[in-house]
Amino acid sequence: MSDTTTGPQVRKPRPVIPPKLHHATFLTLKLHEMVAWYEVVAGLTPVHYSDGAAWLTNDEANHRIALIAHPAVKKPVDKPTSAGLHHTAFEYTDFDQWLDNYSRLKDAGIVPFMCLDHGITMSMYYADPEGNGVEIQVDAFGDWGKSKEWMWASREFAENAIGEFFDPDKLVAAREKGLSKDEIHAGARAGDYRPEKIPDDILLPEIY
Repeated sequence: MSDTTTGPQVRKPRPVIPPKLHHATFLTLKLHEMVAWYEVVAGLTPVHYSDGAAWLTNDEANHRIALIAHPAVKKPVDKPTSAGLHHTAFEYTDFDQWLDNYSRLKDAGIVPFMCLDHGITMSMYYADPEGNGVEIQVDAFGDWGKSKEWMWASREFAENAIGEFFDPDKLVAAREKGLSKDEIHAGARAGDYRPEKIPDDILLPEIY
């Protein structure tokens, strides 16, 4: 009997060097509105923009979000409860920049539909003009290695992976009182900044 545990027939379950996540692509009925929204919310600007599509980036990549306006695209049915992508996410490395961005967007009339301290991140969730979720987050540890270890090892995350809801205005007020990022994070995890109304679930809002 031949040995199938060695040699060229060995199954390779994953690549030696894994590819990095590069971009997300959306079909849209609101191309121009989507382009404008992503620029305001996440600083994404078009590298190429036509009547039928746009490729947007906010860093050195050629694009991070692609938007396709194909004639065959139809309105989604029951989008909030349909299987598929729930949200894309963008991360700030600095807590103050993250919270300042909330205030900036609020002044522009753009507010999150849900805010959660997941333990690994503090996250605000928005809905784009098509009803796709967009998370704006800051790493709670300021270090991906530490947050990954905590996510893997902690009983706290295992018992409550969703986290605690918070009211971002209460975070702004806490910072104005002089509380640090770590103090605000601890308070959010303790439920000190819960909104008056806790969302019933984490589903996306109905747009159409």
